[in-house]
Amino acid sequence: MPTKTLGLIHTSATLVPVFQQLCAEHLPSVQVFNIVDDSLVRTITREGALTPAVARRVVGYVTSAEAGGADYVLVTCSSIGAAVEQAAGLSGVPVLRVDQPMADQAVRTGRRIGVIATLPTTLVPTADLVQRRAARAGREIELTSVLCAGAFEALMSGDGARHDAIVAAALKELVAKVDVVVLAQASMARVVDALAPADRPVPILASPGIAIRHLAAELA
Repeated sequence: MPTKTLGLIHTSATLVPVFQQLCAEHLPSVQVFNIVDDSLVRTITREGALTPAVARRVVGYVTSAEAGGADYVLVTCSSIGAAVEQAAGLSGVPVLRVDQPMADQAVRTGRRIGVIATLPTTLVPTADLVQRRAARAGREIELTSVLCAGAFEALMSGDGARHDAIVAAALKELVAKVDVVVLAQASMARVVDALAPADRPVPILASPGIAIRHLAAELA
């Protein structure tokens, strides 16, 4: 059987080693290559939304990944999710947005779902995806969205400890109200890992591992 190839499209170079490790663990026989453009998220943050120009570039990267030999494409950024879905409709190979398997798992896990993010440009598309995946599954859900104000700015100014403290405080408050929490940004997972077991009484989901395990089943 020929070796399968997975094309990964990132909007941050910091995600390359994260997915490299996950792929080595769960997709050992799959060839993987990366496309990175961190200007995409900078543009979205500046414009306050996913613009048509950025969406066209995302479609272009998916086309490039297919041309590069990808049998499957995974886009690892939630902020460009809507563009990923457009690209999927135009692609000759399957295209997955990183947060879709996580949203599906959240919908299966509980009715009261919390979505947490440090950027509105990530919170809105993730919450929208969870709503749509619930509707598709025929599930009634109650969604609570939380924006960790000031956390992203702290991280950008080099104050990782302040970022983590803001996110941890918001998480501790959110877990008391919901059955499951969805992290809109994979970068928040390190905060969850540092929480005491008593502070995580409900499942807290991060997209990278869930997406790669989903792909392992798809590509098996």
